[in-house]
Amino acid sequence: MKRYQELACQIEGLIESGVLKPHMRLPSVRQASRSYGISPSTVFQAYYALERRGLIVARHRSGFFVNCRQLSDLRPTPILAHSAGTQTSSLTHRFMQALQDCDNVALASPWPNPELFPLGRLARSLNRAARNMDCGENTAPVAIGEECLRRQIARRYLTMGMVVPIDEIIITSGALDALTLSLQTLTRPGDIVAIGHPTFYGALSAIERLHLKVVEIPVDSHDGLDLDLLAEALGRHPIRVCWFMTSLQNPTGVTLPDDKKQALIELLAAHDVPLIEDDVYSELHFGSTPTHPVKRFDRTNLVLHCGSFSKCLAPRYRIGWVAAGRFAPWIARARSSAALSASVPAQLAIADYLEHGGYDRFLRKLRVDLMRLQAQMLHAIRDYFPRGTSLVRPDGGYFLWVELPAHVDSVHLFEAAAAHGIAIAPGPIFSAAGDLRRYIRLNYGHPWTPAIETAMRTLGELACRADSVGRSPVSRLT
Repeated sequence: MKRYQELACQIEGLIESGVLKPHMRLPSVRQASRSYGISPSTVFQAYYALERRGLIVARHRSGFFVNCRQLSDLRPTPILAHSAGTQTSSLTHRFMQALQDCDNVALASPWPNPELFPLGRLARSLNRAARNMDCGENTAPVAIGEECLRRQIARRYLTMGMVVPIDEIIITSGALDALTLSLQTLTRPGDIVAIGHPTFYGALSAIERLHLKVVEIPVDSHDGLDLDLLAEALGRHPIRVCWFMTSLQNPTGVTLPDDKKQALIELLAAHDVPLIEDDVYSELHFGSTPTHPVKRFDRTNLVLHCGSFSKCLAPRYRIGWVAAGRFAPWIARARSSAALSASVPAQLAIADYLEHGGYDRFLRKLRVDLMRLQAQMLHAIRDYFPRGTSLVRPDGGYFLWVELPAHVDSVHLFEAAAAHGIAIAPGPIFSAAGDLRRYIRLNYGHPWTPAIETAMRTLGELACRADSVGRSPVSRLT
C-alpha cells in the first residue's frame, strides 16, 4: 500500500470510529506533513482520495472537514442500470464539432501526431502490397481478414505468452468496429452492459445506438476498476456483457495490476459474463515490462480481445481486430453477413511491416518520444494551471486525466476554450450519467510547438479566471 493510501485509511478509521466527527477540521496539509513526516503532495493525495469518496469536504480558504453525512451513506454503489443520456450525446456532438472548427485541436485529439509514425516505411509496404495485387494475386476480400495479417497478430500474441488460434482472429476496420461488432453480436436491445466510469465516449455512443442500458463501475486513477462494486453489480443486475479497458485506460491512463486482472476474469467466469476487452493502448507502456491483457489469464474463452494499429503504428489505415475466443464463430458470421471487409491493401501493408519493418524497434522509439512529450505537458500544467489542479501520471499512452479545482466547471472551460480556438475533451463526455464536470482529458502525443505552449497557457488562464483562488502552482501531480 502506498503512503498516501495508508494515511487515507488511518483517517477513514478515525472517522468510522467517531474520533473525527462531522464538521471537524482535519490538520492542515503543512501540519499533517510535519506530523507524519511525509511530503505535502502525499497529504494532498490522501485528502483528495478521501474527498472523492465523500468522507471529507474542502472549504474554500478554510481547509478540509469531515463530511456531515453518515459514513454508511457514503459507501460507493454502482449507478443503477439506465440508458445513455441525451445530455452526454449532445455534449459529445459539440466536442466532435469543436475538433472540426477549432484552430488548435491537438489537446483534444483522440490520436497522437501522425509524424510520430513510420509513414514512409509503411508506404513502401503499401506499394509492395499493391504491386503484388496487380500481378494477378486473388484480391477478393476475405470478410474475416487476410490470413497473412491474422498470422502476424497470432505471432504477437505468442510473444506475450498467449496461444491464440488464427481462426479466432477477425480483422475489422479499426478497434471501434471490432468493439461495436462484438457488442452487437452478444447483446439485444434492452440488455445491460457494465462499463467503466469514466469510459471512452465511443463506447457510450455505441451503447446508445444499440439501445442498451449501462451500469457504470467506478475507475479510480490510482487503483483502476473497482472489483468489489463490479461483484455487487453482477449480483444485482442481469449484466449481459462487460466492456472494460484494463491497460492504460482511456481517459484515466490507469492500468490494473496482473493480480486484479486475474481476479476480474475469475469474477466474470463465476457469473459466465463475457468481457469485451478494449486494449488499444497497451503497446504504448513506458516501463520495461509489457502490460498483459486480461485475455492472458482467461481459461474459459470468455474474453473478446480487441486491438488496433491506429494508436501505435498506422492511424489512418483503420485496421483493428478481435480475438473472440469461444464467440469467434458468431463474430465471423456477423462479419460475413455484413459483406464488409477492412481495406485489403492496408491489411497486406501492415502484415508486411510487422514481418519486415522492425515494429518492436519502432515501438521503443515511440515510447521514448511519448514519455518526453508527457514531461513537457506536466511542466506546462505546473506552470499555468490553478492551485488545486491534480492528476495521476500514467505509465504510458498519450492522455492525461486532469482534475480541476472545485470551482472550475469543465464544460464551461470547454466552451471558453473553444471560443479561443482551442479544443479540449470535457469530463462529462466520458460518463453515461453526464457527471465528471471537474475533469478534462488532454492529449500530449503531439510535438511540443509554440502553438501548443500558447494553448496550454491560455487554457490555464481560463481555468484560473473560473477559480476564485487564482493562479499558483499545482498542488499535486503523482
